Amino acid sequence: MRSTTRTSSTTRASRLALAAPAALTVAALAACGGTSADQPAASTSASATASAFTPVTVDNCGTEVTVDSPPERVVAIKSTSIEMLLALGLEDRLVGTAFADGPVPDAYADAYDAVPVLSDKVPGQEALLEAQPDFVYAGWESNFSDDGAGERSALQGLGIGTYVSPAACKEDGYMPDPLTFDGLFDEIREIGSIMGVEDRAEAVVAEQQDLLDGVEPPAEETTALWYSSGTDTPYVGAGIGAPQMMLDAAGLTNIFADVHDTWTSAGWEQVVAADPDVIVLVDATWNTADSKIALLEGNPATAQLTAVKEHRYLTVPFPAAEAGVRNAEAVVSLSEQLAALDG
Repeated sequence: MRSTTRTSSTTRASRLALAAPAALTVAALAACGGTSADQPAASTSASATASAFTPVTVDNCGTEVTVDSPPERVVAIKSTSIEMLLALGLEDRLVGTAFADGPVPDAYADAYDAVPVLSDKVPGQEALLEAQPDFVYAGWESNFSDDGAGERSALQGLGIGTYVSPAACKEDGYMPDPLTFDGLFDEIREIGSIMGVEDRAEAVVAEQQDLLDGVEPPAEETTALWYSSGTDTPYVGAGIGAPQMMLDAAGLTNIFADVHDTWTSAGWEQVVAADPDVIVLVDATWNTADSKIALLEGNPATAQLTAVKEHRYLTVPFPAAEAGVRNAEAVVSLSEQLAALDG
C-alpha cells in the first residue's frame, strides 16, 4: 500500500457501456451528487468534517485515488468493506451494500439493516448508479469490471471514487506478501483518512490490537489445516494470506505455510500425510462447517485423521475468513475454541 497527500488528479474518460438514456441520467446525477425522493439523503457527518479535511491521494492497487472532501454517498461491496465502514461508525454515509458473505455481527445488525441492499451478488452498473454514489469501496478487485459494478477508470470519469481492500490487490508490488495485522491496520487508517474519521480509525486499531495482545498461544506446537471449501480437492489457507495471518496470531502452525499463496488447492493425500492436530472449518452458508465435517468423517481416508477421530474442529464464519475488521475477533475465537478442546 502506498499513500501520499496531493490535491491534483487526472480525470479519466468514461467507459461505462450503458445503453438506456435513463441510466445515463442517473450517472449524470451521481457525478454531480444529485439525490431523489427515492434515495437516502446525503449524510451530514461528512459535511461536518469537510472544513477540516485534508485532501488525500492514495495509490490503491495501482489506481490513483484522490479525495478532496469526505465521501457522502458510499456503496460497499463484500462483507469486508461493509463491516469496515460499520466499524468506523459510517453507516449514515452508506447508500447501498452488496455481495454480503453472511450475517454481520450483532453489534452492526441494526445499522446494516437500515441500508438498502443493492444486490446479493456484485451489483450491475445500472443498479450501482441508481444509488447515486460518490464513492464505491469493494472487497475484491474483480468487483470492478464491465460485467460487474463497472471499471474503476469509468467510474472515476463519472466523478465516483473507488477503493479496493489492499489485502485483495493482485498486481505485483501491491499484493501483501505476507499479509500482516500491521498491513490490515494500515487499511483501517487509510479508509479513516479518506472518510475524514482518523480518530475513529485509531480507536478501532487500538481495540483490535488489545484483542490480539490478550491471545494466549497453545502450550505446545499445534498444527492446523485451514479448510475453506472444496470436496474432491480441498481449497485451503496457504502461507501469505489472511488464514496464515490469523493462524500465526493464534499460535497455530499451518500445514500449508510453505505454499507461497493466499489460498491454494491441495490434495487430500497431503492432508492425510500431515495429519494436523486441529482443522479450522470456514463456515459459509453455501458450504457449512457441518457439511465439511460430514465429508471428513465420511471419507475413509480423512476419517482416520487424528483431528477427525477426536473431533478437534475450530470454526470461523466466512465473513471473518477474509482480511477485515473481524480478523482479530476471529483469532480470539480460535484461541478460545482451542483452549476448550484442550481443557
